Amino acid sequence: MLSLLISQCQTISSNTSISLLRSLPSPMAILPPTSLSGHPLSSSSSLSPLKTPTQILGFRLKFRETQETRFSLFTSFKSNPAFGLMASKEPVAVGPTTKCGNSKMETEVGVENGCATFDEMKHRFLSFKKWKFMENLEHFQNLANGQAPKFMVIACADSRVCPSTVLGFQPGEAFIVRNVANMVPPCESGPSETNAALEFAVNSLQVENILVIGHSRCGGIRALMSMQDEANSSFIQNWVLVGKTARLNTKSAAHNLSFDDQCRHCEKESVNCSLLNLLTYPWIEEKVKKGALSLHGGYYDFIDCTFEKWTLDYEGSSLEESDKFALRNQSLWC
Repeated sequence: MLSLLISQCQTISSNTSISLLRSLPSPMAILPPTSLSGHPLSSSSSLSPLKTPTQILGFRLKFRETQETRFSLFTSFKSNPAFGLMASKEPVAVGPTTKCGNSKMETEVGVENGCATFDEMKHRFLSFKKWKFMENLEHFQNLANGQAPKFMVIACADSRVCPSTVLGFQPGEAFIVRNVANMVPPCESGPSETNAALEFAVNSLQVENILVIGHSRCGGIRALMSMQDEANSSFIQNWVLVGKTARLNTKSAAHNLSFDDQCRHCEKESVNCSLLNLLTYPWIEEKVKKGALSLHGGYYDFIDCTFEKWTLDYEGSSLEESDKFALRNQSLWC
């Protein structure tokens, strides 16, 4: 087939030049640079050399990249038909453009890209679009123009604790921030993602409620309670030190309990400390004092699926005494 194409290429018109490799030392020949100056669709006078030699017989290359060298004929649309032999190197890239299908590459590339996982995610999205978005189109169009949530929720980043799933928040109902161990740093700690979100939710969105949700078997709280050296440079330990007051309160009040029970105690104590930390922000305390903003605590136990809820009593709580929490409207949902 190659010799036939070479003979045809010799009939190209005088304004077309093409150079072909005439000697192939082995079946795994390397295709040299080919001049395409006469090709009517060429954007430059010649085809730049391939950066990396590509063997005609496909072999697996490094970095999970499979490359194919293909021969194709192109035909001039001028009066004198011209034929040329063109080699193209087409990589099958590992990336967003890789298509999941039934090809031989599916096992090597498709599975590595998590195509099956994203296929399921795609179906979930399309199901959401069909059964929720399209059926509540007016609501979502209103959300496209702005948001006015009544709640700000601060929850843990733990994959088992999703406020929208557990409490049924719908799009537009809650401004949600998630971090390790659902902590609120005091105002004097300086900028963080959490207090930036607080500033936006309280001052711009004018939320009426802030709900801090703790949960059972929290890894962040366990790290806090296990900490021996506060000078550790770990990102996690530096962050959970926000709750060191809760740890001290727990060690004092529950020192006779097992370590697991101490962690459970601290999971709730940390929520109350975060509620007091919210009051260190002047613009939050001002709204709470005026009754325009309420601060709530919650505790989700995913072992037996119960939820405790309470509200911070501003008048009875004390910023000076870190262990003085006055609570009201306590309830257990089970």
